[in-house]
Amino acid sequence: MSAPSDAPEKQVEDNGAAAGAASGKAPAAAERSLRQIAWQRFRRDKVAMGGAIVVVLLIAMAVLAPLLTRLFGFPPNEFHQSLMDPLTGGALNDPADPASGIDPWGGMSSEHLLGLEPVTGRDMFSRIVYGAQISLLVAFGATVLCVVIGTVLGIIAGYFGGITDTIISRAMDIFLAFPLLLFAIALAGVVPDGAFGLQGNALRVGLLIFIIGFFNWPYIGRIVRGQTLTLKEREFVEAARSLGAGSGHILFRELLPNLITPILVYSTLLIPTNIIFEASLSFLGVGINPPTPSWGGMLSNSLDFYTTSPHYVIIPGLAIFLTVLAFNLFGDGLRDAFDPRSSD
Repeated sequence: MSAPSDAPEKQVEDNGAAAGAASGKAPAAAERSLRQIAWQRFRRDKVAMGGAIVVVLLIAMAVLAPLLTRLFGFPPNEFHQSLMDPLTGGALNDPADPASGIDPWGGMSSEHLLGLEPVTGRDMFSRIVYGAQISLLVAFGATVLCVVIGTVLGIIAGYFGGITDTIISRAMDIFLAFPLLLFAIALAGVVPDGAFGLQGNALRVGLLIFIIGFFNWPYIGRIVRGQTLTLKEREFVEAARSLGAGSGHILFRELLPNLITPILVYSTLLIPTNIIFEASLSFLGVGINPPTPSWGGMLSNSLDFYTTSPHYVIIPGLAIFLTVLAFNLFGDGLRDAFDPRSSD
């Protein structure tokens, strides 16, 4: 048995139809579904729409990284040391003239759209594009793991209550008390390059997803638990029980569909947090192994060149900033669009 989510909507339509018949106007607004109303609210929010467009472009850039690299750049680990000054490591203004001086913007040109990495001369555009793959892969993977664990435990705690709720709630408190960054540094630092059947960066990506996702689930667990405590007293749950529905059916066929909206909204706000966390670990040297591009790793390496090659600091920092900002604006827009207290 499904939740009677259409009942209020049907009542609104009936009232709207009556009002429309009395006034001689078509009840267009009343005939809209809740999803249509949310979409129209979201579409009117230009800031949120801008964030959504940037998010889509970032995902497309990460997916199409090999193609973009072939069209607009060079392989991300290909050296171009002939274009660099051997003394300072900066890009030369004129590679044919070693005395031409250093270009503070890293030799940006039609061939190297974002310039060159100091010393090695690797193409910054390619490394930023491939770095997006790592950041989004870790962020999305950790978010999925976090949402799955938090949703399952939160809905179980809220529905069954009693000792089950007490045990899960205390587990949430324990996980929230963990100094996550220090624990992640320690765990990522002691795991060898080969473990659990994985090696190299495949292991590092899996480890980062596990650390970030597994230890962040209590946040969404508390949200789901609170929503479940409210929903389990609703009429549709009582109706399902009266018809003999089991706990599993009520949990995942009755309650879970009504929790999709808060889960979706919170997930979009959790992704930018995970992006920053991954960048922080790579910045501290316990994230992705070089030479694989990572925005946090690029920022860490740029500290020695911020005076001679400021672009090396600005570009990866700007990539992180824009990505996190876009996801936050997108998440805020979704939250406002699905908020029943929002004006239509």
